[in-house]
Amino acid sequence: MRTETSCVHAGSRPDPATRGINTPIYTSSAYEYLDGEARPYPRYFNTPNQLAVVEKLCALESAEDGIVLSSGMAAISSVLLGLLSAGEHAVVQDEIYGGTHAFVSQHFRRLHIDFGLAPTDPDALGRAITPTTRLMYIESPTNPLLSVLDIRAVARIARAKGVLTVIDNTFASPVNQRPLELGVDVVVHSGTKYLGGHSDLCCGAVLASRALIERIRGACLGLGGSLDAQSCALLERSLKTLSLRVERQSANALALAQLLQGRREIARVNYPGLPSHPGHAIARSQMHGFGGMLSFELAPGQDPDRFLHALELIRPALSLGGVESTICAPATTSHSKVSAEVRKRLGISDGLLRLSVGIEHVDDLEADIERALAASKR
Repeated sequence: MRTETSCVHAGSRPDPATRGINTPIYTSSAYEYLDGEARPYPRYFNTPNQLAVVEKLCALESAEDGIVLSSGMAAISSVLLGLLSAGEHAVVQDEIYGGTHAFVSQHFRRLHIDFGLAPTDPDALGRAITPTTRLMYIESPTNPLLSVLDIRAVARIARAKGVLTVIDNTFASPVNQRPLELGVDVVVHSGTKYLGGHSDLCCGAVLASRALIERIRGACLGLGGSLDAQSCALLERSLKTLSLRVERQSANALALAQLLQGRREIARVNYPGLPSHPGHAIARSQMHGFGGMLSFELAPGQDPDRFLHALELIRPALSLGGVESTICAPATTSHSKVSAEVRKRLGISDGLLRLSVGIEHVDDLEADIERALAASKR
């Protein structure tokens, strides 16, 4: 099935009792076990609602198996702790989501897991591999600078060294990018963002081969990050419109990036769909759309705080990927746990603004930005 069809139909479990076409919500946390092979239990990630979501995500990501969890960080931490042991080494892309950066920095050494940070470049990531490296963790496009990494090249370099690759595919979503088809071993998502898409869910997902999922499942069982049936049902419902939402968000984001790039009030725009973006050619080769995320910096003489307060339609808010447009300053939100020194090195200035573009009419979004730019002059 094509992506749009998989969004609607893959994984669905029509109700055998009423012939309803939607998967019923199975609220049980206890299931009988005598005279049957199936032994569902929510913390084992094998209830009907959990499996329905996993099957749909597997179809979208071209994966053999997966696990749906209670948050994106539950997915990320379970993968890292499930695939790494004390005495082993991981190569971690430096320019990643602040929560992941903080988790690695705060907990790996305590657990006697070594790691090295490397720039967003395949050769640099490859040079960081040591004899004890077992895993390489990457993002593309990155949060919040929208840098693009050649995923095929990274997967090829890592595989030649016997190193597993893990990618956070949250920003792109499986509509715009399918890393497993590019050679990556494990894909993680913060499903709170595009997969849920309505700013009313907190969830995560891991997709990979059956063999790797079995390795990761042990950590998931111990860490206990399961997702309840009602949330799974909402997630399954949301995934049915994923393709439509992401296509509209991507089109709106490109239009806004083009608008911002031409304004004198803007110093820099980060969006891989712009031909001026340094990763544009690579993005075209590995993505099916450029996504609904962009970031930008106001030019000298413009006040970011005034700009944010002047917005009427676009809401200054945490998180991203919803049907409504939201904006934030990463230095005080998504990357607040990253040190000021690291933020400066990465290029995450206090004036950088990250815009998650929704499905509103683009003319209304453009008008809102133009009003805020006019009001942001110091």
